[in-house]
Amino acid sequence: MAVTFTDLHTESGLKSLDEFLSGKTYISGDQLTKDDIKVFTAVLEKPSGDLFPNASKWYNCVSSQLAASFPGKAVGVRIAGQATPLEAAPAKEAKDAPAGDDDDDLDLFGDETEEEKKAAEVREAAKAPSKKKESGKSSVLLDVKPWDDETDMKKLEEAVRSIEMPGLLWGASKLAPVGYGIKKLQIMMTIVDDLVSVDSLIEEYLTVEPANEYIQSCDIVAFNKI
Repeated sequence: MAVTFTDLHTESGLKSLDEFLSGKTYISGDQLTKDDIKVFTAVLEKPSGDLFPNASKWYNCVSSQLAASFPGKAVGVRIAGQATPLEAAPAKEAKDAPAGDDDDDLDLFGDETEEEKKAAEVREAAKAPSKKKESGKSSVLLDVKPWDDETDMKKLEEAVRSIEMPGLLWGASKLAPVGYGIKKLQIMMTIVDDLVSVDSLIEEYLTVEPANEYIQSCDIVAFNKI
């Protein structure tokens, strides 16, 4: 069920957010989602750690993940006509302020620039979680065959499991007899379809050096979408 937050620029709004985040790391579930991005853009600045400890911890967590996605040094930009209603009100107050209040004008300009920059970064970062969510997964059963009955099957399995890449997770395994005293390794793996090609895994990793010291060939026994 959707959760509604209001007036996140006020103490009462931040208090409501802080109470909701008690015992939670993110707004929805245990990973960063679009819900966090949406609330993050509505919070104008980092909540006080003394007044709102839960909201402050959440804000730091989201901010650090967004910063990792944008390693470059931002200098700040202004985009005409993109101010939100919350930004428009302070702008009007600045216009009505006495001409001598230069410091206030500069602070206001800095706040607007920071918010506009953050909103642009958030929109870009929001694309990554949505793409990951759309990626399908598959469960694959592989037959990994040794050269002969003298092949060390323990080292063969270690060679297989030593292969690591994003979207690949090795699962349960067992040895099955082939004949003439030779056994093969049957091993399960879960892959993210957009990140891992089973054919490339076999041709570029499992049947080339150094793994081919133990592995003669690999066959796909089962391939099922999850």
